[in-house]
Amino acid sequence: MKFFSGVLLLVFASLPAVSQFSLPPNAVDSFRDTSMLKPPAGAKVAIVEFEDLECPLCAYDFSIVRAAVEQRRVALVRHDFPLTEIHPWSLTAAVTARYLQDSAASGMAETYRRDVFANQRNIASKDDLSTFTQRWFQTHGQKMPFVMDASGVCTKEVLADRALGERLHVPHTPCIFVVTAKSWTEVNDIKLLNRAVDLAVAETSGPVKAHR
Repeated sequence: MKFFSGVLLLVFASLPAVSQFSLPPNAVDSFRDTSMLKPPAGAKVAIVEFEDLECPLCAYDFSIVRAAVEQRRVALVRHDFPLTEIHPWSLTAAVTARYLQDSAASGMAETYRRDVFANQRNIASKDDLSTFTQRWFQTHGQKMPFVMDASGVCTKEVLADRALGERLHVPHTPCIFVVTAKSWTEVNDIKLLNRAVDLAVAETSGPVKAHR
């Protein structure tokens, strides 16, 4: 394992331009415009994630990604990528989460996402999601609007995220990257996420400040 990590570090260090990798090695998907795969301002390393709230694998990865963000103190850039063709209530759930993020607090939105993931098996339709959301708002002391996102702003934000993923040509959800200014690594095995983050932190030669 040490030899494998050392080889990757040498590869990272020897490449002056933006480079792409994958973990496991040689498993990178075919992407188009990867220009958005960079850390946000003020961060050296970030996890970039495209997720669908109706996706079982996204639900499985949710806590692992958040743990890596907290433990390694790196940025998280999340994009909604609802696969509406196969997941009928994913867009509605994403819009609700964005409504909470814009009108309440990002922490409340994060809690809603976590709870939706935890209850996926009990949400089989848009009606089920509506019932779940009503109870969730009541339980968390939030006032639920009569019409969610009446202005359409949150829907536009979610669709803008999805358009970004389409520009990248996201092939599946979850789609997770660890990015620096000089490289990005697609993580196709969530068990290798921490290794990818550690290699990226080593590439940037210093501790990384948390980004909120």
